[in-house]
Amino acid sequence: MFHVSFPKLEPKVLAIKLTATGERSIRSHHPWIFTDSIEKINKEGDSGDIAIVFSQRKNKAIGVGLYDPDSPIRIKMVHFDSGEKLNSDFFFKKIKRAFSLREELLKTNTNSYRLLFGENDGFPGLIADVYNHVLVVKLYSAIWFPYFETILKVLIDISGSTCAVLRLSRNIQNNPSYNLNEGDVLFGNLNKEVVRFTEHGVNFSANVIKGHKTGYFLDHRANRRQVGLLSKGMKVLDVFSYAGGFSVHALANGAKEVTSLDISKQALEIALENGELNDYSGSHYTIAGDAFLEMQRLITEGKKYNVVVVDPPSFAKSAKETTMARKKYAQLAKLGVQLTAKKGMLVLASCSSRILAVDFFRINTEELKASGRLFKTMDKTYHDSDHPVSFPEGAYLKCGYYRFSD
Repeated sequence: MFHVSFPKLEPKVLAIKLTATGERSIRSHHPWIFTDSIEKINKEGDSGDIAIVFSQRKNKAIGVGLYDPDSPIRIKMVHFDSGEKLNSDFFFKKIKRAFSLREELLKTNTNSYRLLFGENDGFPGLIADVYNHVLVVKLYSAIWFPYFETILKVLIDISGSTCAVLRLSRNIQNNPSYNLNEGDVLFGNLNKEVVRFTEHGVNFSANVIKGHKTGYFLDHRANRRQVGLLSKGMKVLDVFSYAGGFSVHALANGAKEVTSLDISKQALEIALENGELNDYSGSHYTIAGDAFLEMQRLITEGKKYNVVVVDPPSFAKSAKETTMARKKYAQLAKLGVQLTAKKGMLVLASCSSRILAVDFFRINTEELKASGRLFKTMDKTYHDSDHPVSFPEGAYLKCGYYRFSD
């Protein structure tokens, strides 16, 4: 069935007791147990060992996780409230439940979706995306190798995929003990590494072997559709456009003119190619350069757009970067206001999990008020339905829609 040999690993079973703080965290179904929350462990664990967490008072199993000696998050939880055997039936039920949350989305003209969203679907450090008929699984932790063959069979069965590709994070690449490599085609045939897919009737492509993450960013799907609906007959600016998600939806929905701005020339080429996968009559322009500098240049030139989308990459990878991130978001909001035409729509987004939604929206509102222009907040959106959130740190995406009246 598969083109590779999977590692034959036999996980040990560990017995764990936590501090009072750690136990409260587990009882609230938080998926992360840090090293300093472990009070007792019966033996040293290896990556992927089964960690059964017992309660302090009654010595009763209250959850099951996977042990990760290479991370400060020492145990990643996969089950709560009792003990559980991690067999094919266990994984089938979890993946089936995750798929059921995506079924409404798949009733639309969409064949690309996130089937497993890491911790939020009970699979910490594991992502599974489907592009048309191709399943792309990305592993961020070696804890999954003992169970990977079993999980992959279930993912293929439930998704109906005819091909499966493996992507690995840098920290677990090139490890000969696992016999698996970045970009391996695990199942079926991949005729081209660039796979075409559809979201809400608009055609795109993803390079599932060399593309960023699994090849594309699926989380903004609903926002891309919304921007498309706002763009008929409009002049649109897509800042940090990457592969042209917002740009292509705008063009496919009848935008008069779309400008994609990104620092990567290669990404802009993909944006143009994605546009060509659809029928459109508007003009598609690109600008390669630093977004802050190019936005200021456009302002200096007196350019205005009916719809302006600003969707930057994460500015806060760590806690120490949050102050600078807030300043950058404020600066982008200020620049965006100046580029938005009278009665235009400014769309501001953030994917920095360390910047809370309430802070992000507050920053936007303050900058818009400081501009002196009259505006109304039309909408605040979060993750699409295939990116459910089950714990606070799992939420990262937020997007605000601001309509100007002058």
